[in-house]
Amino acid sequence: MPKHSDKIPVVLIIAGSGPTDRNGNNPMMKNNSLKMLAEGLGNHGIASVRFDKRGIAKSTEAGVEESNLKFETYIEDTKDWVDLLEKNDGFSEIVVLGHSEGSLIGMIASQNPMVDRFISVAGVGEPAAKPLERQLKAQPSFVWEQSAPILQDLEMGKKVDSVPQFLYSLFRPSVQPYLISWFKYDPQVELAKLDKPVLLVQGTTDIQIDMHNVEKLHASNPNSEKVILEGMNHILKEAGMDRMKNIETYSNPDLPLKDGLITAIVDFIKNPDN
Repeated sequence: MPKHSDKIPVVLIIAGSGPTDRNGNNPMMKNNSLKMLAEGLGNHGIASVRFDKRGIAKSTEAGVEESNLKFETYIEDTKDWVDLLEKNDGFSEIVVLGHSEGSLIGMIASQNPMVDRFISVAGVGEPAAKPLERQLKAQPSFVWEQSAPILQDLEMGKKVDSVPQFLYSLFRPSVQPYLISWFKYDPQVELAKLDKPVLLVQGTTDIQIDMHNVEKLHASNPNSEKVILEGMNHILKEAGMDRMKNIETYSNPDLPLKDGLITAIVDFIKNPDN
């Protein structure tokens, strides 16, 4: 919360997939990307809220049994944060910003009329089953042959009782309810529902989410604003396309955010024409 005398915008920051905490870190790597994002916004007079997802870091005790976790759990949590911010009369508007998987969560939660603007950073542009399918097809043929019927059933909303041991970590029975609930959402369909200012931010050296994703999102909501940052990777830092060197940045909290990222977000929030 920056010092201010008038009402100011507030940005609700939603972290990406996995055990990612409010700072953009997980137990295996520390980069402080989301912490830096919040600090950068604060330097421009914009408040922000970031939170540990249910079951992560300081929110560990709020976790639920894996078999009871649904994608909607995260959506409802985000809606509750929006409700809380709406009750604070110190904010001029509420902006939701979702990073990676948090983009889909955010765009669904932003269908709430209390949300004034939505920002997607490194968001996926297709249902989650599609990139998973491509990853599995890139494995030896027997992997895809045994994965295909499982993935097909999950996309149809059906649980699978028998899972080969080598696929158990991916398709174990306790995680299937989450996958089923996640697969049914199409980011292009959800983004098209937003009749409010939308900003899509994508880096050209993101080795997790390629450029096709932002193009698909932009096409689904032609009124959205698209910002492409040359040389920005998935954790919002400067990096090349060399995979090993790119991944090394994931564990370097001393690297600053990519130049231009904060400026693009601030300009979008403060632009009265949006």
